[in-house]
Parts: sequence; structure tokens; C-alpha cells
Amino acid sequence: MTIKQLSVFLENKTGRINDVVRTLGQNGINMHAFSMAETTDFGILRLIVSDVDKAVEVLRAQNFAVMSTEVICLSCDNTPGSLAIILEYLAEEKIFIEYMYAFAQNDKAHVVIKPNDIKACLAVLEAKGCTVLRKGDL
Repeated sequence: MTIKQLSVFLENKTGRINDVVRTLGQNGINMHAFSMAETTDFGILRLIVSDVDKAVEVLRAQNFAVMSTEVICLSCDNTPGSLAIILEYLAEEKIFIEYMYAFAQNDKAHVVIKPNDIKACLAVLEAKGCTVLRKGDL
């Protein structure tokens, strides 16, 4: 099972991240997870939100460049080495991770993965008994 992630492309200037999160908040859209990456000229804000379609609509209405991407969100124990085991499963099957980010809640960690081959990645995770989350699980 995959979930949709938003990527919002932002100029590197003060207040742009706040413009995004304010827009989402004013429209009743909750952010479940996010990651910010930057280059010299722009940043990429990656988000998992409560309502993807509405978020795309309201952000585009505010002239943000927004893209939706399928990603995998998995859950593992929030203990040392748990993620390493899962990543080893993927490495053994030559699954390349383009990027990932994580957040923890108590005894569980949730990891968002963008693999080069989403179907193969899901197959490996499911075969190994890993817990793959759906949108409603977040």
C-alpha cells in the first residue's frame, strides 16, 4: 500500500515555509509528517497531509508549485537497529532508496521511503512481514 506525498517547491526566502503551513492550516489540512531539503536556489518541502487533493488545490491557488508522489510509509519498533534490519532486506534485493524521512511516536517509528521501484519494494517488505501503513494509519 502506498500513500501520497506532496512536494512543494519554494524559493529560498524568509517566510515561504510559513506561507505553506498557514495556507494548509487555514484550510483545515493537517500535516502528519514533513521534511525540508534545500539547494542553493530553492527548497523542497515534502509533506504527508490529511487531505492531499484539497492541499494541492489550495496550494496551487496560492501559486505554489506542487507535485504529488506515491511513497511507502512503514512502521517499525522505535529501538536501535530496527530500521537497519529493514533497510538490509531492501539492499539485498537491490532496492535503491531515493530519499526517506522518519518520525517516532512512543514505541513505534514511521519511515517514509521513496524507492526507485515501488512495487518491488512493497513486495520485499510484505514478504518479510514488515508493517506498511495506509493513509488512515497515520
